[in-house]
Amino acid sequence: MEYPKELEELFNDPLLADVKPASKPLTADDRLAEKLLCINEYIKRTGHRPLPGGNLEEKKLCRSLEAILNHPSVSSLKNYDEFNLLNIE
Repeated sequence: MEYPKELEELFNDPLLADVKPASKPLTADDRLAEKLLCINEYIKRTGHRPLPGGNLEEKKLCRSLEAILNHPSVSSLKNYDEFNLLNIE
């Protein structure tokens, strides 16, 4: 397709070389899956699930796990649950 000269100049402008398409925003389920993956990594690193009496990171992950367990779409996270934290059959 042949573009007018003005458009060709715009397309070839070096300022536009770094322009990338906008990324799709994360959904609520995507954010929950990311949190569950962080919890999985914590368990791999420490050997236990996050507890409310631990350090700041552990407390935050424990609260995240509680929020995930109480979320209505918890069943959609079954594929990310490496340690059977969600107790989904």
